Amino acid sequence: MSHSFTPAARLRDVTLRDGLQLTGKVLPADRKVALARRLLALGVPALEIGSLARPDKVPPMANTLEVVRALTAEELAACWLWVATPKHVELALEAGARNLQYCFSASDAHNLANIGRTTEASLEAMPRSLALAREAGASVELCIATSFTCPFEGPVPPERVLGIANDPRTEGAQGIVICDTLGQAVPAQVADLVARVGKETPEREIVYHGHDTWGLGVANTLAAIQAGATMVDGALGGLGGCPFAPGASGNTSSEDILFATRPEWFTPATLAELVGISESLLVDLGEPNRSRASQGARSRALAFEWVIGGQTHDGEASPSASPLT
Repeated sequence: MSHSFTPAARLRDVTLRDGLQLTGKVLPADRKVALARRLLALGVPALEIGSLARPDKVPPMANTLEVVRALTAEELAACWLWVATPKHVELALEAGARNLQYCFSASDAHNLANIGRTTEASLEAMPRSLALAREAGASVELCIATSFTCPFEGPVPPERVLGIANDPRTEGAQGIVICDTLGQAVPAQVADLVARVGKETPEREIVYHGHDTWGLGVANTLAAIQAGATMVDGALGGLGGCPFAPGASGNTSSEDILFATRPEWFTPATLAELVGISESLLVDLGEPNRSRASQGARSRALAFEWVIGGQTHDGEASPSASPLT
């Protein structure tokens, strides 16, 4: 039995952006391209492949446009790029990007630390960004960081997020990303805000972006899906965090989200592949593996089909994890 989670949502793996931005090692563009292609081939429906953040501030993102140019149009149709200004949008579109996340924070203090401008200034620039994307036939998501808490200002009122979502300057965004940037939200809080966004703001796809700082990453993700989110973000091995948000830790693990939600394309063999890819990447980066599903897959409970080397439904041994080469 598949035991898939209902309602369903698509995973967007953000390893290549949010996952890498806190690491001290810059992955070569060809390694990033290979990882993107491997994940897409396994069935991961969407990826976040980089950011136009200043390379002197976020060095791991310096070769993002090189990655975009190396991918095919078909591959880019499943890939998203983080942008924060109209200039970013221009550069991304020139490189071939088709899906953009226009991001800023609900709190001024974090937006100033992260982007160097107030939230109002980011809002003022959004219509120009939307117009550029529309002219190019590209999609844009309104991405609201610190939707629950800010590392400098504390709790963020839901009305602040709803006000941004209802601002006429955001009209034209096809999706909205609600971000628990610090991983401090709890499931009831996530469910409430996602549901309110669905009921009280313009109709858009709702995306939930969570972190696992306080151990509630998967629980919050499931709460978001139940409340109406149809896409959720995760990173391999729980990698990642915001360099401008003190107290933030890794993203919710992609492996853990997939194990909990069980989309049709996700099988024990797929999990084994993901575990191998993740372990190889994390070793190269010198980062810990925070995925509990990956740890479980390496256990000795071989009667459980999801354990690597365990039994499948047909009684055949599941494959060993293979690294990204």
